[in-house]
Amino acid sequence: MEPTKRTRRPAALAAGLACLVLLATACAGEGGSGLAGGGDETDRGDGKQIEIALIPWEEAIATTHLWKVILEELGYEVTVTEVDVAPMYQGVANGDVDVFLDTWLPLTHADYWEEYGDRVEDLGHWYDNAVLTLTVPSYVEEVDSIADLPAHADLFDGRIVGIEAGSGLVRTTREEAMPAYGLDDYELIESSTAAMLAELDAAIAEEEPIVVTLWRPHIAYAQYDLKDLADPEGAMGGAEQIHAVGRSGFTEDFPEVAEWIGDFTLDDEELSSLEQAVLADHEDDPEAGARAWLAAHPEFVERTLGEAGEGLEF
Repeated sequence: MEPTKRTRRPAALAAGLACLVLLATACAGEGGSGLAGGGDETDRGDGKQIEIALIPWEEAIATTHLWKVILEELGYEVTVTEVDVAPMYQGVANGDVDVFLDTWLPLTHADYWEEYGDRVEDLGHWYDNAVLTLTVPSYVEEVDSIADLPAHADLFDGRIVGIEAGSGLVRTTREEAMPAYGLDDYELIESSTAAMLAELDAAIAEEEPIVVTLWRPHIAYAQYDLKDLADPEGAMGGAEQIHAVGRSGFTEDFPEVAEWIGDFTLDDEELSSLEQAVLADHEDDPEAGARAWLAAHPEFVERTLGEAGEGLEF
């Protein structure tokens, strides 16, 4: 994802992420029903209910709203439920939730996959250039590689700002990168994605040094001028695939949806523009962002849905 012209204050990125999570959770509706409103223009879904788990990572937020809009247009009732990564895998494995769109394989979610992989359905991968990174603002000239960090612990106050404790990114940083590069003088701060982005924004506003755990694809690369640190030891892992997974029996219960998700792919430009539409251009109404993106990308609708997408208007 190449950096693009900044379109708004970076501080809005962290705040907007929190707002989007609240909006996604609100999709569950009132009265504890957990149901979103189904589409009225088609009976393809016949009001069948699908629950999508959402972990508040940017590509997950963007693609979850994308599929919520698509499925509701096709007549399904869609609930989006926010959850942390470990409970999410437990929920899908136990059949408590239908589908999750942001499983990173073979490395980042390897532990979860080893524990739960035989109890879920792999619906296929939709992106194949996902990478974990340690990242600094581009104005930090003292380091260009993770190997440079040991000599500059004081510059960063001995802190690497991480995200959620249960994430594969934090585990990989703690168990692989830090030992590989001798980062004994650093503490990995476990927080949340929103908190990490807030710290990154505050540091950039003052042009202060900071090193954070990050990943590509991420809209932060379009909002900030960032530099990924080289990883000569390969400790952060190589390019990974992002998979969609369903509960056991999902394909049998929703054969058309499973086929559509299996045909779902995004390239770098498409994912970057989708995140921009959902997380930035329409941060107060992410479904409107997904609709705007779908309206501008009819070729995506055609290749993903085939005949089922004919006549859909977003």
